[in-house]
Amino acid sequence: MNIETANAFAALLKALAHPTRLQIVAELLKGTKCVNDIQEILPASQANISQHLCVLRNAGLVDFAQDGSQRCYYVSRPKLASVILNQLAAGEAVIRKSKDDVAHEK
Repeated sequence: MNIETANAFAALLKALAHPTRLQIVAELLKGTKCVNDIQEILPASQANISQHLCVLRNAGLVDFAQDGSQRCYYVSRPKLASVILNQLAAGEAVIRKSKDDVAHEK
């Protein structure tokens, strides 16, 4: 993997690396919502939600459609977001390797 790709992947993961943003993405995977809709679901202010949506939008994970004076947000990469959230929710067990296991892999 080259450095540009690694930087792009890191920026995307960094955008998701906040509990509120993970909750926003999970809610938007259920369907398009405006900021007011999200505010009714999450314990955060409208300004805070808007800031998180801006981070997610800059990372290319969400986008919006203008509906009059409201912006209605949706996940712009639903397959990627679903895979990441499902993998996190799966709770994969942590593996442990002994010194001998590692030596056999070399």
